[in-house]
Amino acid sequence: MDRNTATAAPAFGKDPCSRCAEISGTCCSLSPGQEEFCFPLSDSERADMEAAGAGPDMFFTQVNTPNFLDNLCRLFPGEEARLGELFPPGGAHSRLAVSLTGACLLLGPEGCSLPREARPYYCRLFPFWIRGGRQMYFESKECQALRESRGGAGLLKRLGMTETGVIELYQRLREAWGLTERR
Repeated sequence: MDRNTATAAPAFGKDPCSRCAEISGTCCSLSPGQEEFCFPLSDSERADMEAAGAGPDMFFTQVNTPNFLDNLCRLFPGEEARLGELFPPGGAHSRLAVSLTGACLLLGPEGCSLPREARPYYCRLFPFWIRGGRQMYFESKECQALRESRGGAGLLKRLGMTETGVIELYQRLREAWGLTERR
């Protein structure tokens, strides 16, 4: 089952992301005061979201802070100079808007209100990431899929993803930002 398909099935039959949306804040929420760390959106991601019905109130213009840039540099080691060009200190970037409690405004009781193909790349990738050419996943105590899985292969299966799909999404995220391909 597609991890982002909303169904009217009983909770035990829903995909883990939908169940997570019912019982916790999910990966679609952050702690109030941590908004500067919300992942940036490329122009193409925003255009895809708008084409799928996301209105202007679903986006927020965030100032590029030193903490934001430090966080990106940890995610993309060795690319500090290019990230500094893309997100210059004092400049700004677009990100998802969140409520006062830190929940993404697109988050509903069944998960994200956008179709999977219109969601930002980072949202589609989470909890996976690529580092040094290798697939990894972020640890998250709240992630229902992580709790139900036994390692990366089980997590891929639980989320209806493949290693190839994760790599492709990661490369598309990089391309959308103008980061050169890394091998």
